[in-house]
Amino acid sequence: MQTVSLGASDLRVTPICLGTMTFGEQVAELDAHAIMDRAIERGVTFFDTAEMYSVPPRAETFGATETIIGRWLAARPGMRQKIVLASKVAGPSRGMPWVRKGQGMTAADIEASCHASLKRLQTDVIDLYQIHWPERHVPAFGSLYYNPAQETSRTPIREQLEALARLVKAGKVRYIGLSNETPYGVHEFVRLAEQHGLPRIVSTQNPYCLISRGYDNALDETCHRLQVGLLAYSPLGFGLLTGKYDATGFHGPDAARGRMSLFERMKSQRWGRDSALAAARRYNQLARDHGLTPTQLALAFCYRSWRVASTIIGVTTMAQLEEDLDAWSVQLSDELLAACDAIRAEMRDPAN
Repeated sequence: MQTVSLGASDLRVTPICLGTMTFGEQVAELDAHAIMDRAIERGVTFFDTAEMYSVPPRAETFGATETIIGRWLAARPGMRQKIVLASKVAGPSRGMPWVRKGQGMTAADIEASCHASLKRLQTDVIDLYQIHWPERHVPAFGSLYYNPAQETSRTPIREQLEALARLVKAGKVRYIGLSNETPYGVHEFVRLAEQHGLPRIVSTQNPYCLISRGYDNALDETCHRLQVGLLAYSPLGFGLLTGKYDATGFHGPDAARGRMSLFERMKSQRWGRDSALAAARRYNQLARDHGLTPTQLALAFCYRSWRVASTIIGVTTMAQLEEDLDAWSVQLSDELLAACDAIRAEMRDPAN
């Protein structure tokens, strides 16, 4: 698999990235190790994790995913040099006091979190270190509107950049990025970095899939013009775009075994909306009408988009990994892409 440059940097990554947030919850450690081994065999050398993982987040599994990856690396001498390893510092608490106390995300928090991640990952450096969600109070994870009355920001962006700069200077981090960001946030991080000689972000990791295309309205232009790469997460819409929930929905004894049926808290989030499932069913049928599986359509939509630098796939089984990687060969016709746009025009972005 050919690599691509991430943003304006010289960091080269594979256009498919293995997401690991299920490791330590839905995926046991030995299975996770086997999945990572197979990803390497198939040519995927870009892995993404976070201090908060595994998901759904719990105090008992905080840091579990990084620990699993660290033990995998330790057991495979030389493997660390073969992969690009990305992780994230969690933003303000959002009801997870086990991540950190208080509401903010200070410069000291960023540095302490990085050092803890390095220890769990058993590595000296993180190739791409990202802010998991903004320190500012912005719409994210399904909330739709910015409300200045709810603003709780305590750490200016410049101060966050300066903390990240210290990590880069110390050799703990190679490149920096954002996640769940807005056009304003991307612009401001780039502007301040250029103005003050601080590290420039190379990427933002945001949701991007057929039922959540908010990125297509302004943030795509922002990132294109500023040369910031998109790491597209949830390309399968938390499983809705695989078709496994089409017949049964998320409830009842016959519901497919996936995180939307296994974890009650997931059903109350954006992916659990009736409108999201209704739209997913439309896209899934469109795929079948064109001789594709729903998974093939959903992944090819991301894999072949000019907007996407790398698509993050998350799996719980080896079979899912193989299916997701095999979809790399799928090409979508202009007619099929136009049909996707027509569904979006009618049903909009129900999982934004």
